[in-house]
Amino acid sequence: MNFLVLNGPNLNLLGVREPGTYGTVSYDALCDRLRTWAATHGSTVECVQSNHEGALIDAIHAARGKHDAIILNPGAFTHYSYAILDALKAVDVPCIEVHISNIHQREEFRHKSVTAAACVGQICGLGLYGYEAAMGYFLCSSI
Repeated sequence: MNFLVLNGPNLNLLGVREPGTYGTVSYDALCDRLRTWAATHGSTVECVQSNHEGALIDAIHAARGKHDAIILNPGAFTHYSYAILDALKAVDVPCIEVHISNIHQREEFRHKSVTAAACVGQICGLGLYGYEAAMGYFLCSSI
C-alpha cells in the first residue's frame, strides 16, 4: 500500500512542543519510523506536514489515484475545519484520523472532531503508535 500521512499545525514541533503531552520524538524521527514500518510491511509512506489548511487540502486532493489510504492528524483543524472534512469527502481515498494524545481527556473543545465524520475511524491516545495502528488496520482490512 501507498500511504499518505498528513500532519497539521504545530506537529512540525514534535519533540519540543509540550513533551509531556506529545513526547520527545521529533517530527523527522516520526517520519523515519513510519517509512521503516511501512517498508517492513511492503508499503510506502509519504509524510506531509503543514501549518496551512489549504496545503493540507491540496495534499488530500492530490492523493486521488496516488495513495491507497490517508492517515491524518489534523491538529487543531480537527475541531473546526469543515474545509478539510469536505476535501476528505470529495476524494475516494479512505482515511483514519490519528491523535497522539487522548483528545477526550483534554480540554472540552478538543473532544469534538468535525473531520472524523469523513474517516473510517479515529485513533487517539496511543502516542506515535497510533500512526502504525492506522496503517496496520488498512493493511489487514479490505478497504
